[in-house]
Amino acid sequence: MKSLARLFAISAAALALTATSALHAQDKPRVEVKTSLGAVVIELEPAAAPNTVANFLEYVKSGQYEGTVFHRVIKGFMVQGGGFSADMKEKSTKAPIKNEAEMALKAGVKNDRGTIAMARTGDPHSATAQFYINHGNNDMLNFPSRDGWGYVAFGKVVSGIEVVDKIAEVATTNKGQYQNVPQTPVVIEKVTLLTKK
Repeated sequence: MKSLARLFAISAAALALTATSALHAQDKPRVEVKTSLGAVVIELEPAAAPNTVANFLEYVKSGQYEGTVFHRVIKGFMVQGGGFSADMKEKSTKAPIKNEAEMALKAGVKNDRGTIAMARTGDPHSATAQFYINHGNNDMLNFPSRDGWGYVAFGKVVSGIEVVDKIAEVATTNKGQYQNVPQTPVVIEKVTLLTKK
């Protein structure tokens, strides 16, 4: 009888663990980034960087990214976008958010190939709307990086990495003060929060 009760307890614990894992999987929202070179689906990690994900999703829902471009492209490093129009006019944003790179790293979300992360200035707490997708493994961007803070990764490409590769291959030039700008704009046509099936 005791062994039967123990078996039931173990089964119940396993069931609870499976349910928790399923719940965590459901808690990871996905967005589709539709570009002029194809679509990329990104799964976000709110448990690793809650404020960063919430901030990104607010910009998604407001339509902030529509018509912006990938304005900085460096093959083997990253493709950066979400802040400028094709004529290199910067869009206005909300206030910057706190850097969560340490928390994300502790959760195992790093600046590896195919992850999405927040772009920022030299101020570690200056991230607003701009993001980048790592084209290579960029350990030097992880916490603590060179400035004691690093750059927060908050999701990963789950479909369309070949589109990221295509973006990374485009010819670039300098436009005014900006370097590594695609000669032909790579436009972010729409970013959509995908609904669960």
